[in-house]
Amino acid sequence: MISLVFFGTPDIGLKSLESFYNSDKFEVLAVVTQPDKPSGRGQKLTPSPIKKFALEHGIKIFQPKSIRKEPEIIEALKELKPDFFVTFAFGQILSQEVLDIPKYETINLHVSLLPKYRGANPIQRAIINGETETGICTMITELGLDCGDICLTDPIEITNNMNCVELFEICAERSPKLLEQTLIGLKEGSITPKCQCEDGVCFADKLKKEECKIDWTKSAREIHNLVRGVYKCPGAYFEHNGKIIKVLETEPIENAAESSAPGDFVKVSKQGIDVQTGNGILRLIKVKPEGKGEMSARDWANGLKI
Repeated sequence: MISLVFFGTPDIGLKSLESFYNSDKFEVLAVVTQPDKPSGRGQKLTPSPIKKFALEHGIKIFQPKSIRKEPEIIEALKELKPDFFVTFAFGQILSQEVLDIPKYETINLHVSLLPKYRGANPIQRAIINGETETGICTMITELGLDCGDICLTDPIEITNNMNCVELFEICAERSPKLLEQTLIGLKEGSITPKCQCEDGVCFADKLKKEECKIDWTKSAREIHNLVRGVYKCPGAYFEHNGKIIKVLETEPIENAAESSAPGDFVKVSKQGIDVQTGNGILRLIKVKPEGKGEMSARDWANGLKI
């Protein structure tokens, strides 16, 4: 049986932790997750999804504010004598002292095909940039940013209308198998990690709110990709009559006339609102006006008598 400590925080890692816990090939010694954070209108302290699972299943929990600066937690992890550390969207940088604790390696699951999209938001950036393929990979964790040797990869197609939430779910579904194969392969010696090629290195910097504001001078395809890439987290938006309108679903219209100024509404139909862009027409299908719930773009337009 392979023993491990699982480092993770958001939902995307939950299926992997659950798979390890339910497998007779692995023993989850503990989880390490971010401290509880305020959430909701009441700003009540809320545990991470990983902590909730650990509480429900009696798994030891560590919640360092910064694991590099908390020697008592580092010593407790050493006492566990794990075969592996597994990190998946943990949210903190590990020190070399922490990386050296496991008997074998510290393995990270990254949601891109490295060396492309190293960094914080690889799923969103891939969609925003119009990529047609991404994937997940396992790597040996090093001190640099997502630069360790690659163990295994699993490519994933990005379809024309796939949004970031859908891609998150696919990555979450596929990750348990890849992690299991990686840990078993490394322990048995059947996997030889390969150094990352430096050709094609690019970075997935953390998204800023101002990036999510729609620039109508861009092409319909570029705006469509932005809407998919930041779908609900935090969401693409524009302003109309002093209100923020989040855009949830769009469709670029091919071979459409381009006679209006970028940002002008050129047509309202049963299908939605057609908006002029810098190159082509973008149809708004579903929106969320400020202070209201999600609705069809046509209903929103009818309410405003656009």
